[in-house]
Amino acid sequence: MSWIGVSDGANKTVGKPVFLLMGPTASGKTRHVIELASRFPIEVVSVDSAMVYRGLDIGTAKPGLDIRKQVPHHLIDILDPADSYSAGRFVSDARRVIMEIHDRDRLPVLVGGTFLYFYSWWHGLSALPPSDPAVRSSIEDSARRVGWSVLHGELSRLDPESGRRIHPHDRQRITRAHEVIALTGKKFSDLLHRPPLRAKPEFCAMAVVVTDRQALHQRVRSRVDEMIGAGWLEEVSALRARGDLHPQLPALRSVGYADLWHCLENPERLEQTREDIVQATMGLAKRQMTWLRRFDVEHRWNVENPSWPMQMQAVLERWVG
Repeated sequence: MSWIGVSDGANKTVGKPVFLLMGPTASGKTRHVIELASRFPIEVVSVDSAMVYRGLDIGTAKPGLDIRKQVPHHLIDILDPADSYSAGRFVSDARRVIMEIHDRDRLPVLVGGTFLYFYSWWHGLSALPPSDPAVRSSIEDSARRVGWSVLHGELSRLDPESGRRIHPHDRQRITRAHEVIALTGKKFSDLLHRPPLRAKPEFCAMAVVVTDRQALHQRVRSRVDEMIGAGWLEEVSALRARGDLHPQLPALRSVGYADLWHCLENPERLEQTREDIVQATMGLAKRQMTWLRRFDVEHRWNVENPSWPMQMQAVLERWVG
């Protein structure tokens, strides 16, 4: 395989390209990349904070083992649901995997919808301290006593910018912001704005966007129905039967899992739970589209345009000789 060089702005060729395909949930990103793998030596690097967990298969729309045998996928099924993952670990793992793919003279394509991971990989990691289990436990204990809304209000007082940026129901990021403040005595937002620890690598960024919210809503509803029909509730039941998991874990805060966990206690609420998951997924898609505005994407296509996969193929052909 030959490669078209990537300029670093000083008329030098710097390495091999890395491709990013970003977009909201239920937009068909992974399916089209897998189809392109019949034409290009693609290996997929998953950018998904839920697919890293073993046993979370149906509710994450994880590609099946048959597909993953045909097209190599990375950063899938690398953790037990009792463990936690982070943007920092993703950046480290993704860099290692990308180097290995390049060593095989193949194309790494980062695909997914966890935009915090994309953002961290794109911009580099800020000078944030590592997590401290004791501090984090203390913050979570406070939340149980006074409520998350109180902790969010306190964050808004200590760090107004973070208070505005972090949703009042986003427990994980509220905890992280308080943790950073406790460990450093500085505002979380100030540390985020510091120069990154590493410069961003060279890459080709692509994205699919959604403009027809009604069509997206229908796709989401159909997908949720298919997932439940495929045994999503039974998947959650198996996770619950382990006895060492609970719905506050990062893995089970993935959309739909906590809802179905509680539905197991009240089976008569399945239809309402189904609707709750649809609405939560739409909310996720809206947040993903908001995230996407932060990126200077070279190639951006409307998911309602049926020709966008062909346009993506043309982009890959221009990069690969």
